[in-house]
Amino acid sequence: MASRCELTGKGKQTGNNVSFSLRRTKRVFKPNLQKKTFFVDGQKVTMTLSTQAIRTLKKKGLLNQKPAKATN
Repeated sequence: MASRCELTGKGKQTGNNVSFSLRRTKRVFKPNLQKKTFFVDGQKVTMTLSTQAIRTLKKKGLLNQKPAKATN
């Protein structure tokens, strides 16, 4: 899975592990990414999103909307 949110662009960051003796070694902080499928204009769209982006979409009411049923 890619290590970047497709919506917000949030990606991995680098930093240091700091031991008890204060020795520093490089490490990587990865974002919590999830694959989500939702509907846009009646079509399924699968995106890799950070959990922060998913929370924002749920708050705005844009995620997990069912497609509109066709009336005959």
